[in-house]
Amino acid sequence: MNDREAAYRAAQLYYLQDQTMDMIAGDLGVSRSTVSRLLRWARDEGIVRITVAAPDGPTDHTARTLLDAFGVQAHVVPVSSSASDPQRLEAVARRAAGLLDSWMGDDMTLAVAWGTTTSAIAGHLVPHPTTGSVVVQLNGAANARTSGVRYTTELLDRFASAYDTELYHFPAPAFFDFAETKEALWREGSVRRILELRRTCDIAVFSVGAFRGRLLSQVYSTGYLRPEEVRELADQHVVGDVATHFLRVDGSYAGIALNRRASGPSPAELRRVNRRLCAVAGDNKIQGTLGALRAGVVSDLVIDERTAGGLIALLSS
Repeated sequence: MNDREAAYRAAQLYYLQDQTMDMIAGDLGVSRSTVSRLLRWARDEGIVRITVAAPDGPTDHTARTLLDAFGVQAHVVPVSSSASDPQRLEAVARRAAGLLDSWMGDDMTLAVAWGTTTSAIAGHLVPHPTTGSVVVQLNGAANARTSGVRYTTELLDRFASAYDTELYHFPAPAFFDFAETKEALWREGSVRRILELRRTCDIAVFSVGAFRGRLLSQVYSTGYLRPEEVRELADQHVVGDVATHFLRVDGSYAGIALNRRASGPSPAELRRVNRRLCAVAGDNKIQGTLGALRAGVVSDLVIDERTAGGLIALLSS
């Protein structure tokens, strides 16, 4: 019996048959400390997944409010009142990774938008090999000022490695200099293949980009946009983006010039995806999240309770 089989057997006896560690040690012919190590290893490797069903409380009320308002399944993550922004992000990323692990199966296509939040999610994925599945990059990453290609490659590799899938990169800049260049590239066969994969994907995972606050999104913090472009977005009342497509707080996106040059899917395209997982944490993402919800691009929302509280307050104002 190898370690994995021993850990599986120990977990069955401990969690399903209520045996003590001493009894399991006797059954397996090992020491009690070895049983403890096997159980810990089983949790770390995802053989055992523990959930806590809380009584009906504030987070449930928030989830119901968001379901009634937008038809989304909201997963509200409890955080302490003293939690920092990075801690809130990690809590949300952990929950989002757990959902992806439970959803991802054979013959599926997972489309991933690069960014700070999806990078955090990648760090919490539990290896779960699949057959016939693929991971595809949701939006381009190349940049004339700073290259995001290496960062994006490493991020997507972690998703593909976790699920043992093929990986399809999107060979395009995050934003084109000219809308006409984008239109021409979209006619290329290699690019059309990627566009078809993202159009027909089973799951899309992304966050809401924010260009204000302490945890700026990658698009705004690493030189993808010129200062005058950021000012233009502010003048057009933009509150955030989803996969490099910009939104206003009312969910509208028409007339925002940069969207014609963006490589990511439009909200209309994204709405066609069956499961659209959006993970957000941070007060600076509240307005952008409301815009994304009103645009209908989210089917499942993972959000920390403090951000969710601010979202409900804005919704009620």
